[in-house]
Amino acid sequence: MTDSAKKPKRPRDTNQLAKLIADIATGEATDPDPDEGKDPAAVALGRKGGQKGGKARAEKLSDERKSEIARKAAAARWRKNG
Repeated sequence: MTDSAKKPKRPRDTNQLAKLIADIATGEATDPDPDEGKDPAAVALGRKGGQKGGKARAEKLSDERKSEIARKAAAARWRKNG
């Protein structure tokens, strides 16, 4: 069973959701913490890698490859809007 299966989800029914929000606001219920049950060391390690990922990748790419990526992105934007 995965961690996400153990966490209670918010109700999809609007009336039940409204009651849950009211209960949380009045202190009768608590909102589940999304980071609950995660290993703090693993969270820190993942954050560390995420902070340097884009910069490290950009430094490794050649100027030609960066231009190629930019051209492809611009073409995709034009196709999307055109």
